[in-house]
Amino acid sequence: MTSANPAAGAAARAPGLPRRLLTDSGYVLLGLPLALASLVVLLVGLALGLGLVVLVVGLPVLTGTLYAARGLADIERLRLAAVRRQPRIRPRYRLPEPGATAWRRIFLPMRDIQSWLDLAHGIFRLPVAIVTFVLTITWWAVALTGTLYPTYDWAIPHPPENVDLNELLGLGDTTRARVGVHTAIGLFFLLTLPIVVRGCALVQAGFGRAMLTGVAEMRDRITVLEEQKRAAVSAEASALRRLERDIHDGPQQRLVRLAMDLGRARQQLANDPEAAGRTLDEALDQTRETLAELRGLSRGIAPPILVDRGLPGALAALAARGLIPIELRVDPDLGSPDGRPEAAVEHAAYFVVAEALTNVAKHARASECRVTVDRRDGHLEISVVDDGQGGAHLAKGHGLAGIADRVRAGGGVLEVTSPTGGPTEIRALLPG
Repeated sequence: MTSANPAAGAAARAPGLPRRLLTDSGYVLLGLPLALASLVVLLVGLALGLGLVVLVVGLPVLTGTLYAARGLADIERLRLAAVRRQPRIRPRYRLPEPGATAWRRIFLPMRDIQSWLDLAHGIFRLPVAIVTFVLTITWWAVALTGTLYPTYDWAIPHPPENVDLNELLGLGDTTRARVGVHTAIGLFFLLTLPIVVRGCALVQAGFGRAMLTGVAEMRDRITVLEEQKRAAVSAEASALRRLERDIHDGPQQRLVRLAMDLGRARQQLANDPEAAGRTLDEALDQTRETLAELRGLSRGIAPPILVDRGLPGALAALAARGLIPIELRVDPDLGSPDGRPEAAVEHAAYFVVAEALTNVAKHARASECRVTVDRRDGHLEISVVDDGQGGAHLAKGHGLAGIADRVRAGGGVLEVTSPTGGPTEIRALLPG
Protein backbone atom coordinates (compact mmCIF):
# COMPACT_ATOMS: atom_id res chain seq x y z
CA MET A 1 0.00 0.00 0.00
CA THR A 2 1.15 3.56 -0.67
CA SER A 3 1.58 6.01 2.16
CA ALA A 4 -1.07 8.70 2.41
CA ASN A 5 1.24 11.00 4.42
CA PRO A 6 3.39 13.24 2.16
CA ALA A 7 5.55 14.28 5.11
CA ALA A 8 6.46 10.66 5.75
CA GLY A 9 7.49 10.22 2.10
CA ALA A 10 9.58 13.38 2.19
CA ALA A 11 11.26 12.24 5.40
CA ALA A 12 12.05 8.90 3.81
CA ARG A 13 13.70 10.64 0.83
CA ALA A 14 15.57 13.26 2.87
CA PRO A 15 18.57 11.06 3.85
CA GLY A 16 19.26 10.45 0.15
CA LEU A 17 19.68 14.15 -0.71
CA PRO A 18 23.06 14.73 1.04
CA ARG A 19 24.35 11.45 -0.37
CA ARG A 20 23.25 12.40 -3.87
CA LEU A 21 24.82 15.86 -3.48
CA LEU A 22 28.14 14.38 -2.38
CA THR A 23 28.05 11.77 -5.18
CA ASP A 24 27.34 14.39 -7.83
CA SER A 25 29.98 16.76 -6.43
CA GLY A 26 32.60 14.01 -6.36
CA TYR A 27 31.73 13.02 -9.91
CA VAL A 28 32.09 16.58 -11.23
CA LEU A 29 35.23 17.48 -9.26
CA LEU A 30 37.02 14.23 -10.14
CA GLY A 31 36.05 14.72 -13.76
CA LEU A 32 38.53 17.57 -14.29
CA PRO A 33 41.76 15.70 -13.35
CA LEU A 34 40.55 12.66 -15.28
CA ALA A 35 39.82 14.87 -18.30
CA LEU A 36 43.30 16.44 -18.08
CA ALA A 37 44.94 13.02 -17.85
CA SER A 38 42.87 11.71 -20.77
CA LEU A 39 43.71 14.72 -22.93
CA VAL A 40 47.44 14.45 -22.30
CA VAL A 41 47.69 10.68 -22.79
CA LEU A 42 45.40 10.40 -25.81
CA LEU A 43 46.48 13.55 -27.61
CA VAL A 44 50.16 12.66 -27.28
CA GLY A 45 49.48 9.07 -28.34
CA LEU A 46 47.37 10.18 -31.31
CA ALA A 47 49.92 12.73 -32.49
CA LEU A 48 52.79 10.28 -32.08
CA GLY A 49 50.90 7.48 -33.85
CA LEU A 50 49.85 9.66 -36.80
CA GLY A 51 53.30 11.20 -37.04
CA LEU A 52 55.05 7.83 -37.19
CA VAL A 53 52.46 6.04 -39.33
CA VAL A 54 54.63 6.47 -42.44
CA LEU A 55 57.32 4.46 -40.64
CA VAL A 56 54.79 1.69 -39.83
CA VAL A 57 55.79 1.84 -36.17
CA GLY A 58 53.05 4.42 -35.71
CA LEU A 59 50.35 1.79 -36.25
CA PRO A 60 51.06 -0.10 -32.98
CA VAL A 61 51.28 3.27 -31.18
CA LEU A 62 47.87 4.27 -32.58
CA THR A 63 46.43 0.90 -31.55
CA GLY A 64 47.84 1.30 -28.05
CA THR A 65 46.29 4.78 -27.87
CA LEU A 66 42.89 3.37 -28.80
CA TYR A 67 43.20 0.69 -26.11
CA ALA A 68 44.17 3.39 -23.60
CA ALA A 69 41.07 5.35 -24.65
CA ARG A 70 39.02 2.22 -24.08
CA GLY A 71 40.41 1.84 -20.55
CA LEU A 72 39.72 5.48 -19.70
CA ALA A 73 36.24 5.11 -21.16
CA ASP A 74 35.58 2.09 -18.93
CA ILE A 75 36.49 4.21 -15.90
CA GLU A 76 34.01 6.85 -17.02
CA ARG A 77 31.30 4.22 -17.58
CA LEU A 78 31.71 3.08 -13.98
CA ARG A 79 31.26 6.68 -12.83
CA LEU A 80 28.25 7.15 -15.12
CA ALA A 81 26.44 4.22 -13.53
CA ALA A 82 26.60 5.90 -10.11
CA VAL A 83 25.37 9.29 -11.37
CA ARG A 84 22.61 8.06 -13.66
CA ARG A 85 21.57 5.32 -11.20
CA GLN A 86 21.49 2.73 -13.96
CA PRO A 87 23.44 -0.47 -14.59
CA ARG A 88 26.74 -0.05 -16.39
CA ILE A 89 26.46 -0.54 -20.14
CA ARG A 90 29.63 -1.60 -21.92
CA PRO A 91 29.73 -1.74 -25.73
CA ARG A 92 30.52 -4.95 -27.56
CA TYR A 93 33.97 -4.27 -28.94
CA ARG A 94 35.34 -6.24 -31.85
CA LEU A 95 37.24 -9.30 -30.62
CA PRO A 96 40.16 -10.92 -32.47
CA GLU A 97 39.42 -14.17 -34.20
CA PRO A 98 41.21 -17.29 -32.95
CA GLY A 99 44.59 -17.55 -34.64
CA ALA A 100 44.54 -13.96 -35.92
CA THR A 101 47.88 -12.57 -37.01
CA ALA A 102 49.60 -9.71 -35.21
CA TRP A 103 48.70 -7.24 -37.97
CA ARG A 104 45.05 -8.22 -37.80
CA ARG A 105 45.12 -7.58 -34.05
CA ILE A 106 46.76 -4.20 -34.63
CA PHE A 107 44.13 -3.09 -37.14
CA LEU A 108 41.20 -4.54 -35.16
CA PRO A 109 40.51 -1.52 -32.88
CA MET A 110 40.90 0.85 -35.84
CA ARG A 111 37.90 -0.82 -37.51
CA ASP A 112 35.75 -0.42 -34.38
CA ILE A 113 33.73 2.80 -34.36
CA GLN A 114 33.32 2.69 -30.58
CA SER A 115 37.11 2.86 -30.12
CA TRP A 116 37.19 6.16 -32.03
CA LEU A 117 34.24 7.45 -29.99
CA ASP A 118 36.17 6.59 -26.81
CA LEU A 119 39.15 8.52 -28.18
CA ALA A 120 37.00 11.53 -29.10
CA HIS A 121 35.43 11.56 -25.66
CA GLY A 122 38.81 11.48 -23.94
CA ILE A 123 40.07 14.43 -26.00
CA PHE A 124 37.00 16.68 -26.09
CA ARG A 125 35.64 16.13 -22.59
CA LEU A 126 37.93 18.77 -21.06
CA PRO A 127 35.84 21.90 -21.93
CA VAL A 128 32.73 20.31 -20.40
CA ALA A 129 34.70 19.24 -17.35
CA ILE A 130 36.13 22.76 -16.87
CA VAL A 131 32.74 24.50 -17.05
CA THR A 132 31.03 22.07 -14.70
CA PHE A 133 34.01 22.08 -12.33
CA VAL A 134 34.04 25.90 -12.08
CA LEU A 135 30.28 26.10 -11.50
CA THR A 136 30.38 23.41 -8.81
CA ILE A 137 33.37 24.94 -6.99
CA THR A 138 31.79 28.41 -7.18
CA TRP A 139 28.46 27.27 -5.76
CA TRP A 140 30.09 25.31 -2.97
CA ALA A 141 32.43 28.19 -2.08
CA VAL A 142 29.73 30.87 -2.03
CA ALA A 143 27.30 28.61 -0.14
CA LEU A 144 29.83 27.80 2.58
CA THR A 145 31.43 31.22 2.91
CA GLY A 146 28.07 33.00 2.83
CA THR A 147 26.24 30.86 5.36
CA LEU A 148 29.28 30.84 7.70
CA TYR A 149 29.96 34.56 7.29
CA PRO A 150 28.62 35.52 10.77
CA THR A 151 31.32 33.33 12.36
CA TYR A 152 34.31 35.11 10.79
CA ASP A 153 33.07 38.63 9.98
CA TRP A 154 34.91 39.93 13.05
CA ALA A 155 38.25 38.73 11.65
CA ILE A 156 37.91 40.57 8.33
CA PRO A 157 39.28 44.15 8.27
CA HIS A 158 36.79 46.80 7.16
CA PRO A 159 38.70 50.02 6.42
CA PRO A 160 36.61 53.20 5.97
CA GLU A 161 37.55 53.52 2.29
CA ASN A 162 36.25 50.00 1.57
CA VAL A 163 32.74 49.84 0.05
CA ASP A 164 30.93 46.60 0.87
CA LEU A 165 28.06 45.03 -1.03
CA ASN A 166 25.54 46.12 1.57
CA GLU A 167 26.51 49.77 0.96
CA LEU A 168 26.15 49.35 -2.79
CA LEU A 169 22.64 47.99 -2.19
CA GLY A 170 21.81 50.99 -0.03
CA LEU A 171 21.41 49.03 3.21
CA GLY A 172 23.85 51.08 5.26
CA ASP A 173 27.31 50.46 6.67
CA THR A 174 26.41 48.39 9.71
CA THR A 175 27.55 45.00 10.88
CA ARG A 176 23.99 43.70 10.82
CA ALA A 177 23.46 44.81 7.23
CA ARG A 178 26.79 43.35 6.12
CA VAL A 179 26.17 40.01 7.83
CA GLY A 180 22.57 39.89 6.60
CA VAL A 181 23.49 40.43 2.94
CA HIS A 182 26.30 37.85 2.89
CA THR A 183 24.22 35.31 4.81
CA ALA A 184 21.24 35.75 2.44
CA ILE A 185 23.49 35.20 -0.58
CA GLY A 186 25.02 32.14 1.09
CA LEU A 187 21.59 30.69 1.88
CA PHE A 188 20.46 31.22 -1.72
CA PHE A 189 23.51 29.39 -3.04
CA LEU A 190 23.09 26.68 -0.39
CA LEU A 191 19.45 26.06 -1.31
CA THR A 192 20.23 25.94 -5.02
CA LEU A 193 23.41 23.92 -4.54
CA PRO A 194 21.79 20.45 -5.07
CA ILE A 195 20.06 21.65 -8.24
CA VAL A 196 23.15 23.26 -9.76
CA VAL A 197 25.48 20.39 -8.84
CA ARG A 198 22.97 17.84 -10.13
CA GLY A 199 22.68 19.79 -13.38
CA CYS A 200 26.46 19.94 -13.78
CA ALA A 201 26.72 16.21 -13.12
CA LEU A 202 23.99 15.45 -15.66
CA VAL A 203 25.62 17.68 -18.29
CA GLN A 204 28.96 15.94 -17.85
CA ALA A 205 27.29 12.52 -17.70
CA GLY A 206 25.15 13.32 -20.73
CA PHE A 207 28.24 14.04 -22.81
CA GLY A 208 29.80 10.80 -21.60
CA ARG A 209 26.65 8.80 -22.27
CA ALA A 210 26.31 10.15 -25.81
CA MET A 211 29.89 9.20 -26.67
CA LEU A 212 30.48 6.08 -24.60
CA THR A 213 27.17 4.21 -24.27
CA GLY A 214 24.80 5.79 -26.82
CA VAL A 215 25.80 3.48 -29.66
CA ALA A 216 25.81 0.48 -27.30
CA GLU A 217 22.32 1.31 -26.03
CA MET A 218 21.08 1.73 -29.60
CA ARG A 219 22.59 -1.62 -30.60
CA ASP A 220 21.09 -3.31 -27.53
CA ARG A 221 17.71 -1.78 -28.32
CA ILE A 222 17.92 -3.00 -31.91
CA THR A 223 18.85 -6.48 -30.64
CA VAL A 224 15.87 -6.49 -28.27
CA LEU A 225 13.51 -5.36 -31.03
CA GLU A 226 14.84 -8.05 -33.36
CA GLU A 227 14.32 -10.69 -30.66
CA GLN A 228 10.80 -9.41 -30.04
CA LYS A 229 10.09 -9.52 -33.77
CA ARG A 230 11.35 -13.10 -34.05
CA ALA A 231 9.38 -14.09 -30.95
CA ALA A 232 6.21 -12.49 -32.37
CA VAL A 233 6.64 -14.28 -35.69
CA SER A 234 7.29 -17.58 -33.90
CA ALA A 235 4.30 -17.10 -31.59
CA GLU A 236 1.95 -16.27 -34.46
CA ALA A 237 3.26 -19.19 -36.52
CA SER A 238 2.71 -21.55 -33.58
CA ALA A 239 -0.78 -20.16 -33.02
CA LEU A 240 -1.66 -20.60 -36.70
CA ARG A 241 -0.33 -24.17 -36.74
CA ARG A 242 -2.29 -25.00 -33.60
CA LEU A 243 -5.43 -23.39 -35.03
CA GLU A 244 -5.01 -25.27 -38.30
CA ARG A 245 -4.54 -28.55 -36.41
CA ASP A 246 -7.55 -27.91 -34.18
CA ILE A 247 -9.76 -27.02 -37.14
CA HIS A 248 -8.59 -30.07 -39.07
CA ASP A 249 -9.10 -32.45 -36.15
CA GLY A 250 -12.39 -30.95 -34.99
CA PRO A 251 -14.80 -28.82 -37.03
CA GLN A 252 -13.46 -29.93 -40.42
CA GLN A 253 -14.05 -33.61 -39.67
CA ARG A 254 -17.53 -32.86 -38.34
CA LEU A 255 -18.39 -30.78 -41.40
CA VAL A 256 -17.27 -33.64 -43.66
CA ARG A 257 -19.50 -36.04 -41.73
CA LEU A 258 -22.34 -33.48 -41.83
CA ALA A 259 -22.09 -33.28 -45.63
CA MET A 260 -22.16 -37.09 -45.86
CA ASP A 261 -25.19 -37.29 -43.51
CA LEU A 262 -27.08 -34.70 -45.53
CA GLY A 263 -26.30 -36.56 -48.75
CA ARG A 264 -27.51 -39.84 -47.23
CA ALA A 265 -30.67 -38.15 -45.92
CA ARG A 266 -31.42 -36.82 -49.39
CA GLN A 267 -31.19 -40.33 -50.82
CA GLN A 268 -33.35 -41.74 -48.01
CA LEU A 269 -35.99 -39.03 -48.24
CA ALA A 270 -37.94 -40.66 -51.11
CA ASN A 271 -37.70 -44.33 -50.00
CA ASP A 272 -37.45 -44.22 -46.20
CA PRO A 273 -38.60 -40.89 -44.68
CA GLU A 274 -38.18 -42.18 -41.11
CA ALA A 275 -34.53 -43.10 -41.74
CA ALA A 276 -34.05 -39.70 -43.40
CA GLY A 277 -35.45 -38.03 -40.29
CA ARG A 278 -33.06 -39.93 -38.03
CA THR A 279 -30.17 -38.97 -40.29
CA LEU A 280 -31.24 -35.31 -40.19
CA ASP A 281 -31.37 -35.46 -36.37
CA GLU A 282 -27.80 -36.79 -36.34
CA ALA A 283 -26.80 -34.01 -38.75
CA LEU A 284 -28.40 -31.45 -36.41
CA ASP A 285 -26.38 -32.83 -33.48
CA GLN A 286 -23.23 -32.61 -35.61
CA THR A 287 -24.08 -28.96 -36.35
CA ARG A 288 -24.46 -28.11 -32.65
CA GLU A 289 -21.19 -29.84 -31.76
CA THR A 290 -19.40 -28.06 -34.61
CA LEU A 291 -20.69 -24.70 -33.41
CA ALA A 292 -19.56 -25.50 -29.87
CA GLU A 293 -16.05 -26.36 -31.10
CA LEU A 294 -15.89 -23.20 -33.19
CA ARG A 295 -16.90 -21.13 -30.16
CA GLY A 296 -14.15 -22.82 -28.17
CA LEU A 297 -11.61 -22.00 -30.87
CA SER A 298 -12.78 -18.37 -31.00
CA ARG A 299 -12.38 -18.09 -27.23
CA GLY A 300 -8.76 -19.19 -27.64
CA ILE A 301 -8.15 -16.56 -30.35
CA ALA A 302 -10.05 -13.54 -29.01
CA PRO A 303 -12.54 -14.37 -26.24
CA PRO A 304 -15.46 -11.91 -26.29
CA ILE A 305 -15.61 -11.91 -22.49
CA LEU A 306 -12.08 -10.46 -22.41
CA VAL A 307 -13.26 -7.45 -24.42
CA ASP A 308 -16.52 -7.07 -22.47
CA ARG A 309 -15.47 -7.71 -18.87
CA GLY A 310 -11.70 -7.36 -18.92
CA LEU A 311 -9.04 -9.65 -17.55
CA PRO A 312 -10.68 -10.50 -14.17
CA GLY A 313 -13.90 -11.71 -15.80
CA ALA A 314 -12.14 -13.59 -18.60
CA LEU A 315 -9.79 -15.37 -16.19
CA ALA A 316 -12.69 -16.22 -13.87
CA ALA A 317 -14.50 -17.89 -16.78
CA LEU A 318 -11.28 -19.67 -17.73
CA ALA A 319 -10.76 -20.95 -14.19
CA ALA A 320 -14.37 -22.15 -13.98
CA ARG A 321 -13.76 -24.48 -16.93
CA GLY A 322 -10.60 -25.93 -15.35
CA LEU A 323 -10.28 -29.67 -14.84
CA ILE A 324 -8.71 -29.22 -11.37
CA PRO A 325 -9.48 -26.74 -8.57
CA ILE A 326 -8.01 -23.35 -9.43
CA GLU A 327 -7.50 -20.57 -6.89
CA LEU A 328 -7.70 -17.23 -8.73
CA ARG A 329 -6.35 -13.94 -7.39
CA VAL A 330 -6.67 -11.04 -9.83
CA ASP A 331 -6.32 -7.33 -9.08
CA PRO A 332 -9.88 -5.99 -9.55
CA ASP A 333 -8.52 -2.68 -10.90
CA LEU A 334 -7.43 -4.54 -14.04
CA GLY A 335 -11.10 -4.74 -15.02
CA SER A 336 -11.96 -1.08 -14.41
CA PRO A 337 -12.01 1.37 -17.34
CA ASP A 338 -9.11 3.37 -15.91
CA GLY A 339 -7.03 0.40 -14.78
CA ARG A 340 -7.29 -1.90 -17.79
CA PRO A 341 -3.97 -2.53 -19.57
CA GLU A 342 -3.58 -2.13 -23.31
CA ALA A 343 -5.44 -4.63 -25.48
CA ALA A 344 -2.22 -6.34 -26.63
CA VAL A 345 -0.96 -6.74 -23.05
CA GLU A 346 -4.38 -7.92 -21.87
CA HIS A 347 -4.57 -10.54 -24.60
CA ALA A 348 -1.00 -11.68 -23.91
CA ALA A 349 -1.81 -12.10 -20.21
CA TYR A 350 -4.91 -14.13 -21.03
CA PHE A 351 -2.89 -16.29 -23.43
CA VAL A 352 -0.22 -16.93 -20.78
CA VAL A 353 -2.75 -18.08 -18.20
CA ALA A 354 -4.78 -20.12 -20.69
CA GLU A 355 -1.75 -21.95 -22.09
CA ALA A 356 -0.26 -22.48 -18.64
CA LEU A 357 -3.51 -24.02 -17.37
CA THR A 358 -3.67 -26.22 -20.48
CA ASN A 359 -0.15 -27.49 -19.75
CA VAL A 360 -1.09 -28.10 -16.12
CA ALA A 361 -4.12 -30.13 -17.16
CA LYS A 362 -2.23 -32.17 -19.77
CA HIS A 363 1.19 -32.77 -18.26
CA ALA A 364 1.56 -31.66 -14.64
CA ARG A 365 -0.57 -34.34 -12.91
CA ALA A 366 -1.49 -31.66 -10.38
CA SER A 367 -4.33 -31.70 -7.87
CA GLU A 368 -4.66 -27.93 -7.50
CA CYS A 369 -3.40 -24.71 -9.07
CA ARG A 370 -3.08 -21.07 -8.06
CA VAL A 371 -3.21 -18.15 -10.52
CA THR A 372 -2.18 -14.65 -9.42
CA VAL A 373 -2.33 -11.54 -11.61
CA ASP A 374 -1.28 -8.21 -10.16
CA ARG A 375 0.14 -4.86 -11.26
CA ARG A 376 3.42 -3.78 -9.66
CA ASP A 377 5.77 -0.95 -10.58
CA GLY A 378 4.17 -0.41 -13.97
CA HIS A 379 4.29 -4.10 -14.92
CA LEU A 380 1.71 -6.85 -15.05
CA GLU A 381 2.93 -9.77 -12.94
CA ILE A 382 1.41 -13.18 -13.69
CA SER A 383 2.08 -16.28 -11.61
CA VAL A 384 0.72 -19.79 -12.21
CA VAL A 385 1.71 -22.33 -9.54
CA ASP A 386 0.72 -26.01 -9.44
CA ASP A 387 1.60 -28.92 -7.14
CA GLY A 388 2.33 -31.32 -9.98
CA GLN A 389 5.31 -33.51 -10.80
CA GLY A 390 7.55 -30.67 -12.06
CA GLY A 391 10.18 -31.03 -14.76
CA ALA A 392 8.76 -28.28 -17.03
CA HIS A 393 11.24 -26.32 -19.16
CA LEU A 394 11.35 -23.85 -22.04
CA ALA A 395 12.92 -26.11 -24.66
CA LYS A 396 11.61 -25.83 -28.20
CA GLY A 397 8.87 -28.28 -28.99
CA HIS A 398 7.30 -27.96 -25.54
CA GLY A 399 4.17 -26.01 -24.69
CA LEU A 400 6.00 -23.42 -22.64
CA ALA A 401 8.09 -22.33 -25.64
CA GLY A 402 4.99 -20.78 -27.22
CA ILE A 403 4.26 -18.88 -24.01
CA ALA A 404 7.84 -17.60 -23.89
CA ASP A 405 7.62 -16.38 -27.50
CA ARG A 406 4.36 -14.56 -26.82
CA VAL A 407 5.77 -12.91 -23.68
CA ARG A 408 8.99 -11.83 -25.44
CA ALA A 409 6.98 -10.45 -28.34
CA GLY A 410 5.18 -8.19 -25.86
CA GLY A 411 8.43 -6.96 -24.34
CA GLY A 412 8.13 -9.12 -21.22
CA VAL A 413 10.08 -11.80 -19.43
CA LEU A 414 9.09 -15.39 -18.61
CA GLU A 415 10.61 -17.42 -15.80
CA VAL A 416 9.93 -21.09 -15.09
CA THR A 417 10.83 -22.76 -11.80
CA SER A 418 10.04 -26.47 -11.95
CA PRO A 419 12.27 -28.85 -9.99
CA THR A 420 11.69 -32.57 -10.38
CA GLY A 421 8.85 -33.54 -8.09
CA GLY A 422 7.35 -30.04 -8.18
CA PRO A 423 5.98 -27.57 -7.52
CA THR A 424 6.04 -25.66 -10.79
CA GLU A 425 5.80 -21.85 -11.03
CA ILE A 426 5.39 -20.01 -14.31
CA ARG A 427 6.01 -16.30 -13.76
CA ALA A 428 5.55 -13.71 -16.52
CA LEU A 429 6.27 -10.01 -16.35
CA LEU A 430 4.57 -7.85 -19.00
CA PRO A 431 4.80 -4.07 -19.46
CA GLY A 432 1.55 -2.40 -18.52
